[in-house]
Amino acid sequence: MKEDYYEILEISKSASAAEIKKAYRKKALKYHPDKNPGDHEAEAMFKKSAEAYEVLSDPNKRSRYDQFGHRAFEGGGGFGGGGMNMEDIFSQFGDIFGGAFGGGFGGGFSSGGRRTVKGSNLRIRVQLTLEEIANGVEKKIKVKRKKLAKGTTYKTCSTCNGQGQVTRIQNTILGRMQTSATCSSCGGLGQIVDSKPANADAEGMLVTEETVSIKIPAGVVDGMQLKVSGKGNDAPGNGIPGDLLVAIEEKPHDTLQREGDNLHYDLYISFSEAALGTSKEIETVTGKVRIKIDNGAQSGKILRLRNKGIPSINGYGTGDLLVHVNVWTPKSLSKEQKDFFEKMSEDEHFQPKPEKEDKSFFEKVKDMFS
Repeated sequence: MKEDYYEILEISKSASAAEIKKAYRKKALKYHPDKNPGDHEAEAMFKKSAEAYEVLSDPNKRSRYDQFGHRAFEGGGGFGGGGMNMEDIFSQFGDIFGGAFGGGFGGGFSSGGRRTVKGSNLRIRVQLTLEEIANGVEKKIKVKRKKLAKGTTYKTCSTCNGQGQVTRIQNTILGRMQTSATCSSCGGLGQIVDSKPANADAEGMLVTEETVSIKIPAGVVDGMQLKVSGKGNDAPGNGIPGDLLVAIEEKPHDTLQREGDNLHYDLYISFSEAALGTSKEIETVTGKVRIKIDNGAQSGKILRLRNKGIPSINGYGTGDLLVHVNVWTPKSLSKEQKDFFEKMSEDEHFQPKPEKEDKSFFEKVKDMFS
């Protein structure tokens, strides 16, 4: 079982953004690979801390994590899914290390001073039915993404000699001062395109269509975002690919309404069915089931079908299907039917006689949420 992100950073669940950043910096400096060469346990903690910070420092991701836990980020590797690598960390969070370790990896630069570039992310929306959400599904989606064109080669940047940075020495009234800046010729990559195919862009990229398989766990909610690492646009040189961000969109269902992990179904029965009792076949997200309606059923009765709702994204069981019984009142009657009901209107069996077990509407709603 994955460790709790708050416990990894040793902070409370009410920690502020500043406290989260401070806690992460403390952990990152403690377990930094330059300080712990060859220590695999320290490297693992360095990655865990970065993963925790990546989620908790983002208000949207933190909110989803607080609500759904680690399952909120299933469906793809990468951040929030245990797939962070060193390049990810130094590229995204290098500035947090400041001037520690002689500037190594700081500000997204490699130990040689070259900037680690990550390709841009891609965003798509995936529509899911309630059945797919209830059972989990694997979707194969066609995505257009930039990929490094075959035949593209790079050479060392002559301006910075492959360092990614240019150092200048200036004479001032205070003496000689040395300053470093990102190389303007290569943008900090330390290399530039040497040759590329004629149909590639200036960075040696081509837009290609690729089929990406996306595993979507059961219980996702509308608006949730999953991430498939490395399936965004490629980066030039030896950079790392961006990610594919998948936004979940829930399709409306014909007969079922979702409320959290519970589902609601409106069942309509006739006067005679309510009086005599009946059985009805209803639709659920796992197939059709037949339920029994006892004689004397009242409009507003709620039947609860346990575990026939949506699985919790957090793994805390499955919701229920709540069947709302509605006795249908006909709007038009034949002369014979009118005569029958007029005759029955004086019959004692047709007079309303609520019993103690016949709860009010508000009591039923209260019970439903208890």
